Amino acid sequence: MTTYDDRPSSSWTFLTHHARVLLEIARDPEARLRDIAASIGITERAVQGIVSDLHEAGYLTRERVGRRNRYSLNLDQSFRYPTEANLPVRMLIDLFTQHDLWRARPAGPSRETSSH
Repeated sequence: MTTYDDRPSSSWTFLTHHARVLLEIARDPEARLRDIAASIGITERAVQGIVSDLHEAGYLTRERVGRRNRYSLNLDQSFRYPTEANLPVRMLIDLFTQHDLWRARPAGPSRETSSH
């Protein structure tokens, strides 16, 4: 009988590269594409394509500020998959924004920890 621990490791994750790019832009609307690429471990060209996809689908807008871009997110835009199509992407952004805030808090007796 093969157990989960016997299987070779895989590289899949729950969040797509599109979701990760959207989250990085939410964290820093003036982020350079090369910095986003380095942060999530994909090529700058892949990030360019994803940003174009997100722009064309109405999830973000670009504004030129000097030699750089500043991105604005449309947080009311719904997810694309039919089972989540009635939910705004704001829910995903808020989830990770709260996660970032929680991680930034100093450790101490008031910080709850989970054994899950």
